[in-house]
Amino acid sequence: MLVFETLTKHFGANTAVDSVSFSVDQPMMIGIIGASGAGKSTLLRMMNRLTDATSGRLTFEGQDVLSLRGAAMRAWQSQCAMIFQQFNLIPRMDVVSNVLHGTLNRRSTLATLFNLYPTADIHCAIDILERLGIAEHAAKRAEALSGGQQQRVAIARALVMDPAVMLFDEPTSALDPELVGEVLEAMRLLAESGMTMVVVTHEMGFAREVGTLNVFIDEGNIVETGGAEIYSEATQDRTRAFIEAIL
Repeated sequence: MLVFETLTKHFGANTAVDSVSFSVDQPMMIGIIGASGAGKSTLLRMMNRLTDATSGRLTFEGQDVLSLRGAAMRAWQSQCAMIFQQFNLIPRMDVVSNVLHGTLNRRSTLATLFNLYPTADIHCAIDILERLGIAEHAAKRAEALSGGQQQRVAIARALVMDPAVMLFDEPTSALDPELVGEVLEAMRLLAESGMTMVVVTHEMGFAREVGTLNVFIDEGNIVETGGAEIYSEATQDRTRAFIEAIL
């Protein structure tokens, strides 16, 4: 599905991501772990085309993602949905409208002007909110929700676009500790449903439990990859030192 070939990003003299190569050949949860500043978020931003790669290739089902421009690139960004640390909701808008807001550019100018959502779209949004355990808040303003609830609304907003891949950039880092669990549970359900997910996270227990493939990055380089065994049987000294410091 996804193939990374020597993907590299330079910011001036600094190399944020250095010749990253790996492939994903089936739906899975890929956990990207490593210290702050290791290049994890830059890797996600290159995937979503929020940041242009300096060199290398990234293909999805044979399509060269890095060559996309204009409408084709925007279509890819819908198919490769990204969930950020911050929720980026519209505070005074109700939950359903927040979920469906990204669909406006797929509808007519008149519908956009009056902010009218088809009944089928509303039902779809409610169904997704139900899956994420927050359907009872559908009519509330986003600003009335807790941080964990708002992050789940952000996930629902991505899911309503029916993405092929979902990217999560430390989605729980802005939450109070007691709210982290509900977001991780929503992500766990997505993984179990067969969604392909690339998750940058410091929640090592979650990555160990759910991650099909775990990728440890240090100073822009892939140091080690593996399944759950990477957390107990890492072969590289740098990987072991990082995991022992966190777990």
